[in-house]
Amino acid sequence: MRLLKWLSLGAAVWIVYWGLAAWGLRAGFEAWFDEQQRQGWQVSYGPMTTRGFPMRHVTRLSQPLLADPGTGAAWSGDWIEFDSPALWPGAQSLRFPATPQHYSFFDQTRSVTAEQMRADLQLAPGLALELEKLSLTSQDWQISDGSGVIWQAQDLLLEMRQLAQAEQYHLTAVATHFAPRGLLRTGFSGLSPTREDLPPRFDALRLRADLGFDTPWDRRAIELRRPQLRQINLALAEAHWGDMLFRATGALEVDETGRLSGALDLRAENWPAILDMAERLSLLPPSSRRAVEKVLALFSTGTGRAAKIDISLRFKQGQVWAGPLPLGTAPLLVLR
Repeated sequence: MRLLKWLSLGAAVWIVYWGLAAWGLRAGFEAWFDEQQRQGWQVSYGPMTTRGFPMRHVTRLSQPLLADPGTGAAWSGDWIEFDSPALWPGAQSLRFPATPQHYSFFDQTRSVTAEQMRADLQLAPGLALELEKLSLTSQDWQISDGSGVIWQAQDLLLEMRQLAQAEQYHLTAVATHFAPRGLLRTGFSGLSPTREDLPPRFDALRLRADLGFDTPWDRRAIELRRPQLRQINLALAEAHWGDMLFRATGALEVDETGRLSGALDLRAENWPAILDMAERLSLLPPSSRRAVEKVLALFSTGTGRAAKIDISLRFKQGQVWAGPLPLGTAPLLVLR
């Protein structure tokens, strides 16, 4: 009988705790949204519900919309769920709908449709909610614009894990069976979708790097400013599609203005076709195409599809160099 009384008391205490914690989570979400709205964001959401008793808190927001006029970024979806253990809300899992989510950056809007898309966050104790680990995973996903599907893949893994120093993170990204549907739809010279040796999906698309930022990633990254890159130790960046291969390794420093310094070792196979793809994706300005092509030809061996390059690119004072030859202005790395 005494044991039953203690069990009943424990159950009553847990019910009260679970209810108070659920109320606290809901109040925290509402206060955060109110604060962003006070700072000029466009914020809206529908009904908010909480379930998961007794071991978890699962809070769903219907029809959420967030738009930051300072960066021009906006996101909306049919719903989003926040799932955490009842004892520790710092281990959060965000689940996203299989229906389209809409991302905008100023006047450009993209729709993302993904199966079983979720982001698992491990946050450090404290008000700053410093990010210790982020893992974004998804099954079949695609990105579309008004003209149709641009990119799609069978799955996605993106993981960012904090290292010994709070400002440093290890980044891993892998997409299996990545398909550049937008390129195949529009078509361009050298990459005709009718080529039998050009498969509809990439053979490999992966990235591994250690990144150093000026501040750790925490709640201020959303509320105030994004941490800015200061060091990039690139272990591997690789894209392999048919007879095209691009691989890069190296180390870069980034100054306060976003200018790069350091070196990247590149290997490119069938590089003329890679230039075609870079120009189609607006990564290479058409005005620079001829100059870049002439310089790269100096380092190339083979011809046609067998043309390949092994080269080290140097970044200095905002410029890119291949040996003694200038290639042009390097892009600025600034996270908005």
